[in-house]
Amino acid sequence: MNTLAIYGGSGGLGRSLVTYFKAKGFRVINIDLVENKEADINSLTNVNHTLAEQGQQVRQSLDSILGSTKLAGIFCVAGGWAGGNAASKAFLDSSELMIKQSVNSSLIAAHIAAHYLQPGGLLTLTGALAAVNATPGMIGYGVAKAAVHHLTQDLAADKSGMPQDSKVISLCPVTIDTPMNRQFMPDADFSSWTSPEDIAKQIEGYLSGSIKVTSGKLISVVTKDGQSVFTEV
Repeated sequence: MNTLAIYGGSGGLGRSLVTYFKAKGFRVINIDLVENKEADINSLTNVNHTLAEQGQQVRQSLDSILGSTKLAGIFCVAGGWAGGNAASKAFLDSSELMIKQSVNSSLIAAHIAAHYLQPGGLLTLTGALAAVNATPGMIGYGVAKAAVHHLTQDLAADKSGMPQDSKVISLCPVTIDTPMNRQFMPDADFSSWTSPEDIAKQIEGYLSGSIKVTSGKLISVVTKDGQSVFTEV
């Protein structure tokens, strides 16, 4: 049985990925702040610990879970959103939160991929299409996601430490159709939101090789009238 790790598997998108890949017969490890009882195994982290401490905690957990087994894929979908420009009262606090949620989780995912991903395996990170350009109304968010985009390119380059023939990509959606997003934006046009199942199916295609993808690429995820299109940027 192939084993996957989903970093952020207790969030809106993460829970959908756990459900989807479990139904496909994968053994699924959830790495998150809280457990997802649907996952086969949970590896819990503490956001109040340093980045190094969190990474060490996850590695110790995976050592005991995996033994000599390698992961077929690692899907990092941890993250969040906060608005605000440089003059906002909460600018520095929200920016620090965005770095913790998106950058730190992606760095730990990259570190565990270097050690536990099988040759030819897949690492997906979560960027944002908005962060390809300036984001003056949500600077902290844009900076964090731009860092994830840069990390994606770094990991695909020579001497990055990634396993042989592995691939890394960054999925860059606009808005994902999660319960929390619906709660906070009840009047939005949901037909332009990307369903988690569409993302899960696309990742499965990348993982199996049935959908070709270039390592190091940002993948634009755009949905219109309920139809999602995934395009290398």
